[in-house]
Parts: sequence; C-alpha cells; structure tokens
Amino acid sequence: MEEPKLSPFALTRSRVVLLVLGAVLVLIVISTSMGGLSSYQQLKEAANAAKAGTPDIGAPANTVSP
Repeated sequence: MEEPKLSPFALTRSRVVLLVLGAVLVLIVISTSMGGLSSYQQLKEAANAAKAGTPDIGAPANTVSP
C-alpha cells in the first residue's frame, strides 16, 4: 500500500520539539537582551538602598532620627 503524503505544515513529533526549543531560545535571547538576572539583582539592591537612605518626613534634614 501507498503511504499517505504528509502536508508540509503537519505537526509531527520532531517538528513540535523543534518549535518548543525555538520558543525557549527566543525567551533566552529576550531575557538576555533585557539585562538578565544581574540587572534585576542590581535593581533590587538599589531599591532597598533608596528605602534605607530616606529620612523621616517630619524630621529636619540635618538631624538624625532615633
């Protein structure tokens, strides 16, 4: 018997695996171009430093709060 001819767009197991790997690769490229995890860590540290360095609103600028 003759095998049915697959269409060029049929999703076979190997094509699905390649599509998933391509999507993962795109996610990695996007996250790397946005700075990756190191930029996120630096942003977190800067936000914590800004919170710790702000004086009380009611206290004058040249006094230290207790």
